[in-house]
Amino acid sequence: MDRRPGLSVRLKLTLSYAGFVMLAGALLLAAVWAFLLRRTPAGRIWEITDWWPSPQLLLGGWGPAAFVPAAVAVMAFLLVFGLVGGWFLAGRMLSPLTRITDAIRTAATRSLSHRIRLPGRSDEFRELADAFDAMLAQLEAHVAEQRRFAANASHELRTPLATTQALLDVARNDPGRDTGELVERLHAVNTRAIDLTEALLLLSRADQRSFTRESVDLSLLAEEATETLLPLAEKRGVTLETSGDVTPAIGSQALLLQMTTNLVHNAIVHNLPAGGTVTVHTEAHGDTSVLRVESTGSPLPPELLPTLTEPFRRGTERVRTDEHAAVGLGLAIVHSIVRAHDGTLDLVPRPAGGLLVMVRLPGTP
Repeated sequence: MDRRPGLSVRLKLTLSYAGFVMLAGALLLAAVWAFLLRRTPAGRIWEITDWWPSPQLLLGGWGPAAFVPAAVAVMAFLLVFGLVGGWFLAGRMLSPLTRITDAIRTAATRSLSHRIRLPGRSDEFRELADAFDAMLAQLEAHVAEQRRFAANASHELRTPLATTQALLDVARNDPGRDTGELVERLHAVNTRAIDLTEALLLLSRADQRSFTRESVDLSLLAEEATETLLPLAEKRGVTLETSGDVTPAIGSQALLLQMTTNLVHNAIVHNLPAGGTVTVHTEAHGDTSVLRVESTGSPLPPELLPTLTEPFRRGTERVRTDEHAAVGLGLAIVHSIVRAHDGTLDLVPRPAGGLLVMVRLPGTP
């Protein structure tokens, strides 16, 4: 935004200090003039009782004519004193602001690792510096996350494209090759690329919070998700169980259904090879709606849990060999949807193996 040049804050404070000193001096001299000189009888200096000093003694024998030049000299001294003192005082008071400004300019050059770390006790400037340091830390973490996400997304998108290129090269170099197998493999690769692109778009939509909020029953979403994924659970030998009463929440029905489906799908895929179970339960606690998805599986190390919600993390990094292979965005999408709905997501490892996922969302009063 273009602005016309103006006075600096330091100069404004200096002029304010000097003006205040001048005003105080003028009022003081006016009081002396009004009470000690204007009440002096004509032709003599006002004398009072012996126990009170006379105005002549107080003024050193000055009369009204001698008072004006002295007052002008005093005002000139006060002006210089106010300007010089105000300049140094303003500079001392505004020195933290200069440090904050330098930090902002450094951050503007993409150096987000710089921090102000203003020393001293708490005041307005130090609160501003601490708030700016916290903002820089969040921006640095966000930029690092975005860069990591962009690199991973580029790698994931390049994989199906490179596979498609390799299959086409083989078909071109070997015209007699069976085209049915080639078409089937190209279809699988293309489906995976489409799924990955849709997952990225859904993740972006959740992060931008560009959705309409409405009343949603989490219990109905849980039933719909389990019915949709029942064939996959039966194929893998996983038992699905759903329970819970009416659990109202406020949010996007489409996004919350995607969140529930991702959680149930993740629980089925990362389960025991056979005889596993997945339990989905919903309940309402006051103004909070809770969705619990508990699954059996192999034990998870505690240090792995914080990374499960990062994009393109696949838990135990098992090899994906079926048509339901994930793109590594399942829990990342869940985390973004929960965050967009002002909720919380908790991942708790089960002692016997597997994972307990708890989603808490704002419900209806």
